Amino acid sequence: MTDFVRTEIRGRIGFITLTRPKALNALSHDMIRAMATALDQWRDDPKVLGVVLQGEGEKGLCAGGDIRYFHEAISAGRTDIMDFFTDEYRLNYTIASYPKPYIALMDGVVMGGGMGISQGATLRIVTEATRMAMPETAIGLFPDVGGGFFLANLAGHLGEYLGTTGIVFGAVDACEIGLADVVVPRASLPALCDRLANGDWQDSDAVLDAARTFARESLPPSGLAPGKLAPLRSVIDEHFGLADMPAILKGLKLEARCEYSGWAEETEDLLRTKRSPLMTCVALEQVRRARKLSLADELREEWLMMRSVFNLDGRTGAEGVEGIRAMVIDKDHKPRWQHANIEAVKPEDVARFFDGERHSADNPLLALGQ
Repeated sequence: MTDFVRTEIRGRIGFITLTRPKALNALSHDMIRAMATALDQWRDDPKVLGVVLQGEGEKGLCAGGDIRYFHEAISAGRTDIMDFFTDEYRLNYTIASYPKPYIALMDGVVMGGGMGISQGATLRIVTEATRMAMPETAIGLFPDVGGGFFLANLAGHLGEYLGTTGIVFGAVDACEIGLADVVVPRASLPALCDRLANGDWQDSDAVLDAARTFARESLPPSGLAPGKLAPLRSVIDEHFGLADMPAILKGLKLEARCEYSGWAEETEDLLRTKRSPLMTCVALEQVRRARKLSLADELREEWLMMRSVFNLDGRTGAEGVEGIRAMVIDKDHKPRWQHANIEAVKPEDVARFFDGERHSADNPLLALGQ
């Protein structure tokens, strides 16, 4: 179906392997369609009792969507880019609601779109090499692929912190905060796949039990970096629970004189100098709104938000195009954001991203969850 996705049935298990390692397995539209086709075929296939997702190459499962394609399509005046997001978000929902065990091997780099095809998994396995993030605000986007939903469901205000800053964290943090289930040594993943492929499973529950047992019985990975988020939970909640981004920045400025001064200074500098002012404010609002939404509703909202971020609704300015240009295309790292700083972002600038009707008849994701 595509050169960059290999789908095969081994024993009673369907394997989906992303095979685009030179691009960190970034998701193209064809890759998304290939994954969706395989999952649809296996859903009612009695020979398939479970699904394993993995990425080819040493660097990781998936670094996100093909953002070069986004820039090229918008720059050429094409609007079919929204078909990409329609199919991607449908895939995200399919995974989260899949009736058979879907086991995600979240090894190496797992960011953005890679999180979208992993977070809905029945079992999320990470390794000592896992590097996880939702870094979209750095390129003028927001944490999509259901990011608002799974970030909103983290404890306290971790979701606001991770969604606005886009910081990278590892396996221990992922398990401790609820974005992964278990750590397995990277070197043991082939043995896990062989165990699942060669087992004489009677049903899907047996497949899932075998995967969990293998994970529990695996030796602890060597070189496992300790978590960094748990010691910061109280200060993250204190600051990222404040009313808005200007208040958060003000609080971080004050905190820079106190116990967590290093973290506060680093976080304030990151938000002020390395993130889109508009999209940090949008991401904050997104996560907070998503606490009242189902995954289906959040994906419908994100589809409308994506139209805005690329100015396909003609009202918001193409923040995403400029961010991708600066960080990925020209690599000058000097994006010309629409706002000089976070304080310049007005409430109405943020509100435009959320004033679409997610249940309108022309939303292509209307049928999700129905």
